[in-house]
Amino acid sequence: MKHAWWKLLGILLLLYSIIMGILGPVPALPIVHETIRNVYFHVPMWFAMFTLYSISVIYSIKYLSTSNPQDDLVAVESVNVGIVFCIFGLLSGMLWANFTWGDPWPNDPKLNGSAIATLMYLAYLVLRNALEEEQKRAKISAVYNVFAFPIMIVLMYILPKTTDSLHPGAGGNSGFGQFDLDGSMKAVLYPASLGWILIGIWLMTLRYRIRRLEYKHYAAVE
Repeated sequence: MKHAWWKLLGILLLLYSIIMGILGPVPALPIVHETIRNVYFHVPMWFAMFTLYSISVIYSIKYLSTSNPQDDLVAVESVNVGIVFCIFGLLSGMLWANFTWGDPWPNDPKLNGSAIATLMYLAYLVLRNALEEEQKRAKISAVYNVFAFPIMIVLMYILPKTTDSLHPGAGGNSGFGQFDLDGSMKAVLYPASLGWILIGIWLMTLRYRIRRLEYKHYAAVE
């Protein structure tokens, strides 16, 4: 129980952010109006995804230096859960875009970059499944992961800031934090982001434990 405090914290932060995200006050803004509440759900998906992908690449680097299969398991399960958050981030973004821009998928560099990054990490999982020999699979996918992570950063965060984009904080547009996020919204957004990050890490550790048990079972059978 002494190690469960952060899981309980994640649940409490999520409950708080969901309740306040739906019922709490938001500033009256043109165009976005009440859809500004989506920032409490859309943005934390990307924070959680980025955190999990960061954990994944760290453990891929560890695996390349130690060849410890447990490091490889953490890396792949971090990607598995990270992709789920990525998909929810895309879906919530499409819903928001349809309300504010009149199109669920306008020709926007950040949207296109996010789609390419998603396909890139899906390809990581396909690559793993295509290789049968365990050590070869772990090593090749770890190398792929190390290169995929900085490309994802470029596609999703660097390129949109240097080109025209509809997204706040990109292409010369002001960010939400500069004009739109008052103190009451920050008091919900930051806990929501931390809560989803903690829940994401929790899900990853659960999947890791399951995979570790499977790995021990197959090792015992062999």
